[in-house]
Amino acid sequence: MEPFTTDKPFIGMIHLPPLPGSPRYEGESISSILTAALRDLDILEAGGADAAIVENIGDAPFAKLAPKETITVMTVIVQAIVKRSRIPVGVNVLRNDGLAALSIAVATGATFIRVNVFCGTAFTDQGLIEGEARPLLELRKRLDAKVKILADVHVKHAAHLTTLEEAALDATRNQPDGLIVSGIGTGKRTPPEDLQAVKQMTSLPIFIGSGVRIDNLSTYREADGFIVGATLKEGGAVRAPIDPERVHALAEAIAGLRTNE
Repeated sequence: MEPFTTDKPFIGMIHLPPLPGSPRYEGESISSILTAALRDLDILEAGGADAAIVENIGDAPFAKLAPKETITVMTVIVQAIVKRSRIPVGVNVLRNDGLAALSIAVATGATFIRVNVFCGTAFTDQGLIEGEARPLLELRKRLDAKVKILADVHVKHAAHLTTLEEAALDATRNQPDGLIVSGIGTGKRTPPEDLQAVKQMTSLPIFIGSGVRIDNLSTYREADGFIVGATLKEGGAVRAPIDPERVHALAEAIAGLRTNE
């Protein structure tokens, strides 16, 4: 699947600290935030990651749609990362601002985005969030953009009215470029049976979105890619720095999974 150049791509997360517009922002300079983000990019690339996603995870508690100042800062950061990167770069604007993510991607040259609630309805800690597939696809067409859309199915940190199979069927009908299956929260293991359930309902590529570790990687043999954040951090803590050894070890394990297919 474009823009990835290998089977089962290993996509590492670049987690940003609280940004302007967040209640937790304490005045850290943009240059300092950017320096840390570029350091994470360098570690991911050196360790063997195939792509990276930039995400404003430090902004919790999130707004449903990101404030303008957050979008502006993320644009500056993503642009610098794309300019430096040798691997594809994606964008996820939390909690569910796919239009902002797509706009940032188009402006900066990022090649894919993640959308937490692409279609349907999710009951989240931000309240009720409705999908935005139609306006997102309209914007992509209007901008004549080639940016790929990865859509969560039963996104983490949320409750859902439909079954996982129904959600996968509906998501596919709304025409994203790939689907993401996750556990119940950040860093929580994705049930392997959820991967199998979604695979029965779609021919789209399916990415594992949380809880991937070396010791459970073989249970996701049929996945088409892996999005990994907390596992790559020192001690597995979401707020900790990325550990180069963890990146390298997971990259080798995923490469072995490809070889043994």
